[in-house]
Amino acid sequence: MATAIHIHPSVDNGIKPTAAGFAGGTLVCQCATDPVKVKVSAQTAFNHACGCTKCWKPAGSVFSVVAVVSRDKVEVTEHGEKLKTVDSAAAIQRHACTRCGAHMYGRIENKDHPFYGMDFVHTELSREEGWSAPEFAAFVSSIIESGAKPEQMGAVRDRLRELGLEPYDCLSPPLMDAISTHVAKRTGVLAA
Repeated sequence: MATAIHIHPSVDNGIKPTAAGFAGGTLVCQCATDPVKVKVSAQTAFNHACGCTKCWKPAGSVFSVVAVVSRDKVEVTEHGEKLKTVDSAAAIQRHACTRCGAHMYGRIENKDHPFYGMDFVHTELSREEGWSAPEFAAFVSSIIESGAKPEQMGAVRDRLRELGLEPYDCLSPPLMDAISTHVAKRTGVLAA
């Protein structure tokens, strides 16, 4: 029963493993002509399925799959003029193609944010294989806000676990620890 639930095309048939020594690739928007291209010159980290209502999801997907990489490893190389910030008030400034709608990267500009310096990217927009494998599912309950039926949530969580993606209704414990460590250092509870 749980196998009938589609999470995201990049994980529905199993998760591809991370390639040792993988050094990045190019993300390409979904436009047939003059696509936006973004070079990511490093391996990503904390790749995960995300159920929030802000992340870009390909058509028919319940979750997005998104990872982070150091912002100095992200460079728009073609057709940056087509990019526009989706929501300038959001913590993550998602830069999307104005034609096809694909989110090419998300950047945090607030220097006090725990993830400042990291950009969020959708590696499914790359033809290269070897990106970091998804590790968990975040903001799982949020898919209800996008139209998932509450009574199906048990089956959704079962499917995520079947794929090897532990479901959380926040971020994974290591990421939540990183946020709390950042706050504790900033407030002086922990030595910086």
